Amino acid sequence: MSGEANPFESLQSQIDEAAVHLEIGDDVIERLKHPERVLETNLTIERDDGDLERFKAFRSQFNGDRGPYKGGIRYHPQVSRDEVKALSGWMVYKCATVGIPYGGGKGGIIINPDEYSESELERVTRAFAKELRPMIGVDRDIPAPDVNTGQREMNWIKDTYETLENTTEPGVITGKNIASGGSEGRVEATGRSTVLAAREAFDYLDKDLEGATVAVQGYGNAGWIAAKLIDEMGATVVAASDSSGGIYNPDGFDPVAAKDHKNETGSIVGYEEATEEVTNEDILTMDVDLLIPAALENAIDAELAEDVTADVISEAANGPLTPDADAILAEKDVFVIPDILANAGGVTVSYFEWVQNRQRFTWTEKRVNEELEALIVDAFDALVETLETHDIDNPRTAAYVVAIGRVANAFEEAGSFP
Repeated sequence: MSGEANPFESLQSQIDEAAVHLEIGDDVIERLKHPERVLETNLTIERDDGDLERFKAFRSQFNGDRGPYKGGIRYHPQVSRDEVKALSGWMVYKCATVGIPYGGGKGGIIINPDEYSESELERVTRAFAKELRPMIGVDRDIPAPDVNTGQREMNWIKDTYETLENTTEPGVITGKNIASGGSEGRVEATGRSTVLAAREAFDYLDKDLEGATVAVQGYGNAGWIAAKLIDEMGATVVAASDSSGGIYNPDGFDPVAAKDHKNETGSIVGYEEATEEVTNEDILTMDVDLLIPAALENAIDAELAEDVTADVISEAANGPLTPDADAILAEKDVFVIPDILANAGGVTVSYFEWVQNRQRFTWTEKRVNEELEALIVDAFDALVETLETHDIDNPRTAAYVVAIGRVANAFEEAGSFP
């Protein structure tokens, strides 16, 4: 497994592969391969011991042809300018794939949050919010949670923005807790769309989800919720992993109890229902019906792809396959549900949250889940129609054909200014 592939180059390669199937000029395609702007800033805060520390942070606004920029903020030591650019681009095409009226953005801070106190993280978050203030806004750029961020950080950003702007504007950010204007169903949204897309794929492939074996790589929010929901659909979760390692039981195990064990001990490793401990690589190459990569990008490279034996992959993570790996899996007839569809539940319910904030009206969780399911099913149907109409053998390419066509159409309909 390798993390060396450049995610921004991967994004551009995916766009080029889809462009072959579209009657769109090379000049327009070139425009759709680059961000409109990228903020790179340095944040300096006072640590609890009084020392100062500097953190590099980024915000990429990739494309706003279909609406305001939308995308998460991640805290991770490996955040880079190219990663943030790639993630903001994937968000453009993710929103277009599921038909919600947003462009794409992404932000990140180079930091390991485990090494800092809550008060230090709050100071870092508020410092970033201050830098983002001129860029974000309810009709400009709406951030959201991502890796190592959640409701707490979103609430801090909202409060900082509202304080500096002397206003009340809950729609400036999504992924908030309910008391701060968040939406029901938001926490489960990414995992839910991952399994809804998997369900549609099994139906399309005429496979039975009842009793299907599932492996989940990455047991954070998206991974464990996907495991829980796929278990409720009748599938059998036989393996799962986190950054410390993995567990396996051929007869399956309770994914909720496994999450409880992780909460208590810090890792899924050592869960009592597991009959064997395995590595993350074992998880990715396990002979299962469904594989759910739910960690970071580039989890499966070309070398590892040769050993992948799953029938269906539903990408809960962003960019878990390198382009070379994607090509190999297509040759092996592995049906890969691309990230821009599979994990689009997060941004879709963020859109629902934004709509509710604009209306100053709240939806029930039942309505949120029903609206999400309808959009994911429609998006999968559009992907399948494109697969068959254009005689494409790669579902990812089909999804990009749909998405790029929609973004390019919005650009061309708008005309040129100035």
